[in-house]
Amino acid sequence: MTVLADTGAVYALIDRSDAWHERVVAWWSAGRRPAVLLPEIILPEVCYLLATRIGSRAENAFVRAIVRGEFELELLEEEDIRRAAALMAAYESLPLRFVDAAITAMAERLESTALLTTDRRHFSVIRPRHAEGFDLLP
Repeated sequence: MTVLADTGAVYALIDRSDAWHERVVAWWSAGRRPAVLLPEIILPEVCYLLATRIGSRAENAFVRAIVRGEFELELLEEEDIRRAAALMAAYESLPLRFVDAAITAMAERLESTALLTTDRRHFSVIRPRHAEGFDLLP
């Protein structure tokens, strides 16, 4: 099983003062867990949050961790962008924004139902085309 990580969960993993920190760290640290992929689309959001809330050292450390291979990236594909546009239109009243729509499209492409996320508002409502819903972790 593959797990896609959302911005909030990755940020919570790093920021000890985040309300979700303990839950995300406990899940991340638990024995055997499935592969976790960071959608490349979340990197600017995570870096922005780290830089503005913790500082540039935290942002730099995160980028260096990616370079060292501590996080595995899932690249955004052209088909993901097309599907994200369709999802944004379908969930316009939510409203569903591009990053969450792109993560959903990636999950559909990878046939993954597991999302590591703090965003219960959007991802609990979205119905991916390959499943009845997402398994929201932690």
